[in-house]
Amino acid sequence: MSGTPEIGGTKPIRVSVEAGKSYWWCACGKSKAQPFCDGSHKGSEFSPLEYKAAASGETAFCTCKRTARQPACDGTHKRLTP
Repeated sequence: MSGTPEIGGTKPIRVSVEAGKSYWWCACGKSKAQPFCDGSHKGSEFSPLEYKAAASGETAFCTCKRTARQPACDGTHKRLTP
């Protein structure tokens, strides 16, 4: 395995989250339910990352899987080569 996740998308996905609720972010990039896990990582070295919302509101989740602020978007997708 390469150790590098697949690119699940090239733009963040904004999601309305609820305070105290857990969301499972896809870390492998294979999920068809981006930005969240659908179990596609099974058999790989990747595992979903739990995000527990501290407050209700909108969060921009990374889909390129290259962010340094997992699971939040940090703009890294802007530097990806097509």
